[in-house]
Amino acid sequence: MRKGGTAHRVYSVVVFVILASLDNVAIGLVPPLYGSIGDTFGVGEGHIALATTIMFLISAVAAIGFAYAGDRTDRKPVLILGTAIWVAGTAWSGLSGGYPQFLLAQVVAAFGLGAVASVSFAVVSDLISPRRRGLVMGFWGLSQGVGTLAGTLLGGLLGHTDWREPFLVAAAAGVIATVAYLFTYNVPRGESQPELAGVEYDERIHRDDLPVILGRRTNIWLIFQGFTAQIALGSLVWLPILFRSRAEHQGYSSGTAVLIGSVFATLFQLGGALSILGGLAGDRLQRRTPRGRALVAAVGVLAAVPFYIVLFFVPMTIDVPDGAGSATVIRAVLADVFTEPTVGICLAIAVFALMLTSANSPNWFALIADVNPPEHRGTVYSLGNLVNGFGRAGGNAMVGVAFRALAGGFPPPLNYAVGLAGFQLFWLPTGVMFWLASRTVAKDMADTHAALLAAADELEHRPDGDVAGDPPVGVEGLARE
Repeated sequence: MRKGGTAHRVYSVVVFVILASLDNVAIGLVPPLYGSIGDTFGVGEGHIALATTIMFLISAVAAIGFAYAGDRTDRKPVLILGTAIWVAGTAWSGLSGGYPQFLLAQVVAAFGLGAVASVSFAVVSDLISPRRRGLVMGFWGLSQGVGTLAGTLLGGLLGHTDWREPFLVAAAAGVIATVAYLFTYNVPRGESQPELAGVEYDERIHRDDLPVILGRRTNIWLIFQGFTAQIALGSLVWLPILFRSRAEHQGYSSGTAVLIGSVFATLFQLGGALSILGGLAGDRLQRRTPRGRALVAAVGVLAAVPFYIVLFFVPMTIDVPDGAGSATVIRAVLADVFTEPTVGICLAIAVFALMLTSANSPNWFALIADVNPPEHRGTVYSLGNLVNGFGRAGGNAMVGVAFRALAGGFPPPLNYAVGLAGFQLFWLPTGVMFWLASRTVAKDMADTHAALLAAADELEHRPDGDVAGDPPVGVEGLARE
């Protein structure tokens, strides 16, 4: 495998995608196990949910420091350090002997997780050309969605008899991924940027660059849209609890209900796998107008809201053998999709709604790369991730309070359905902010394009506008690159 060749680059992208999915596996492990972990430590589900909320916040805050370090120094050691920390914290979570120890272990894991997504994003954005950003970032977004699903499924399947096992399995997978990462291509900054073709670009972020970053109006909308989006998404970590409650309401035992909840929650989030379609649509429209990616994301999240609201109120009839083993229950749930019309209808609505909102992810990633130079991307991503973390933590915490408040008028599982449906309205301001970003993106792309051309010209002492012998590319042309 030639160093820096096509095979090495593909291998590197695959490893980065796996690393990004594993950090979401670690986050997705806990929600299906709230009850089991709480019973072991003698605390309520709310105490365990607090660990998830803290994990979101600490991971988001830590990401800023790790991203700045990655934009400032060699990114490979930063990523290895972060991965080692979250692996240690995840393993410790599975070995904890009490609630305070478990909470501290989750804090350690969250700190390390902050490095993975932000630094990996900056590296991957340097590996792919603007023309294919939506597609590759679709895989990137898909990896995170798959990671959350895998965490939910892993927690339910391995954890319904012993909640500690999923944490140890996830930690082992993190060790393997870290070893694989040692052999990835060390990507030069700006390697895939058309303006920098043929020059050695190694610009680093500086402390006084923050006003420049925030001066790009598109960055403001890209950063703050995540707050309301993640409130809606943060509420969805309670999907296993909704389906577990529905199963218990139909008379299933606690162990079987946990398994049913995890499997149904996993099935219902399969629409996230279609984020690639949102990335492809963004790439295609971007070739026509610089507003393309932002418009695709805006339309997707706004159109999904009514489908989400309907989803939580469609009744489901669950038919699985109570007390059976994991494989038997999974087969029965899959059979319900085809034999129980209510289950099939719910699944179709869920997949379509998640397909629409998944257009957000790849186009958000691609837009950050479009309007920012290579040395700013990790930091901008981390600022967005910080706001995302507060939104996701807020959604996760507020929906729990909402469920308890609604329980007085709506007995379970109806209180969960009403609460989750209400929280999907937070997609509306998200769509508006993407539309506002579509109005500023052309100017910000043009400014960044001009700055990179100037940097390349200074590095190579070429005449104005001439990069590697090619004519200058305007913003409309750059959108098509």
